[in-house]
Amino acid sequence: MLSEDKIFILIVTYNAMPWIERCLGSCANYEVVIIDNASTDGTIQYIKQNYPNIYIKSQMKNLGFGQANNKGLSYVLEQGAQYVFLLNQDAFLQVDSIEKLVSAHKANPEYGILSPIHLNGSGERLDRSFSHCLAFDNSPDFYSDFVLQKPLRQIYETPFINAAGWLMTKEMLCAIGGFDPLFFHYGEDENYCQRALYHRFKIGVVPTAFMRHDREDRPRPKLKRGTPAFLNSWERSLKTKYGNINDNNFKELLGLKKPRILSKWKGYLTGDFKTARIMSEEIALLQKNIPAISKSRKQTIIRDKHYLK
Repeated sequence: MLSEDKIFILIVTYNAMPWIERCLGSCANYEVVIIDNASTDGTIQYIKQNYPNIYIKSQMKNLGFGQANNKGLSYVLEQGAQYVFLLNQDAFLQVDSIEKLVSAHKANPEYGILSPIHLNGSGERLDRSFSHCLAFDNSPDFYSDFVLQKPLRQIYETPFINAAGWLMTKEMLCAIGGFDPLFFHYGEDENYCQRALYHRFKIGVVPTAFMRHDREDRPRPKLKRGTPAFLNSWERSLKTKYGNINDNNFKELLGLKKPRILSKWKGYLTGDFKTARIMSEEIALLQKNIPAISKSRKQTIIRDKHYLK
């Protein structure tokens, strides 16, 4: 560990018992802060019994990923953090990963977010979502350098890496703040990367640092229009697409209502009440989110410690 640097590991937990022993076991020699989202499976009791020196802030309800992390980020900044590593409860660091990330940042201070390579839970292949983040259009040389056995760069730049394992800098946190409460769970890390890029902080992967993310066996539900799952997914996509302050696309969002209003009334007139119901639900969702997305855009283009104390 680089002793001259004040580094914290921040973990948001919610019913983490299947992973917490391995997760915390990979965090040795670092100061760990846990924000617990009202776990009911004994997570808090386990941590208190086995890791009595870990700071735990228990919530009365599930705040979601972003807002829980904001509480932890506010706390570690108050404690003088120079770096904070966000770690998912179902992820495990490999040896020296954080040291390699910090060293890479010192040599490349223009980066606000640095990530290790995300392997799957067994460590036998790349995590699927991570592999998409390093596709050719995002990082043209990453896969080529590995396959062709070229000298690896210290950092491979990319516009987005999921927040299962992020090294975040104090400079960036003080400049753009925490996660936007517009998001509850999923999408908040994409929005954060958009904001980081807007404010001229780079995002990258350090190819000599590794972690594992144990999530391969989770089902991927098929989304059917008109179901609650579809509406939740569509709402997240609206927020990430039209909340992106790098794109001047807000008028496009406003234009999504008119065709749905026409389809709704056509459904009523023709007796297609299913379509009318679906359109009504999507219109209501747009009416709820358009003001919130507008407020987010206006706020986050300004440099400030948004959403943090």
